[in-house]
Amino acid sequence: MPAPVAVFDLDGTLVDTAPDLLATLDVVLVAAGYEPLPEEKAFGTIGHGSKVMIEHALDLQNVEPTEAIVKPMHEHFLAYYAENISVGSRPFEGVADALDRLAAEGAVLAVCTNKYEDLSVKLLDALGLSRRFAAIVGADTLGVRKPDPAHLLGTIERAGGDRARAVMVGDSRTDIDAAKAAQVPVIAVDFGYTDTPVRQLGPDHVISHYTALYELAAPLLGLSRV
Repeated sequence: MPAPVAVFDLDGTLVDTAPDLLATLDVVLVAAGYEPLPEEKAFGTIGHGSKVMIEHALDLQNVEPTEAIVKPMHEHFLAYYAENISVGSRPFEGVADALDRLAAEGAVLAVCTNKYEDLSVKLLDALGLSRRFAAIVGADTLGVRKPDPAHLLGTIERAGGDRARAVMVGDSRTDIDAAKAAQVPVIAVDFGYTDTPVRQLGPDHVISHYTALYELAAPLLGLSRV
């Protein structure tokens, strides 16, 4: 029987990465001669990838985000962020205990994120979390990215499971749409990075703290609820 696999999004789900992502965006914008973006206007783009964050910031300043403008800014973003990836980023409260509980009951853990794989591994290493995951699959790992269901299904496969015994945990439409398309149940956290209240996006369940995760995930994965 395939292993039960719990797949997690990274930004806004496992880790509050907003402080470092938004700080990097401001550095890149100012260096390129643009205005920094108010936090509330940039917040909702987190989770779609750093390039989308830059394009959104330019759009808001009535600048057409052409490749000629965006490419050097994106390169600067990746370089700066890699050196400042865990200055302010921290796991959300209860993450470590929730992961440990799932693992103790036999679940295999994985990450499926639209962050690049090397940056994802670097961040999770810095926070002492990477050893918990059997697979860390980024936007560049498989040549597809959420909401493409192949990204999620490929992550489950790399972790040794299949969709019949898996669950997705995420914070945004991207995660929910990927899970629905992959026919995988999805649990959404309501403290992540989405402009639309996550309950309106149609997840199977919503949690407000990681203490609530196990009781919802266990029956979906075929784990003990003791």
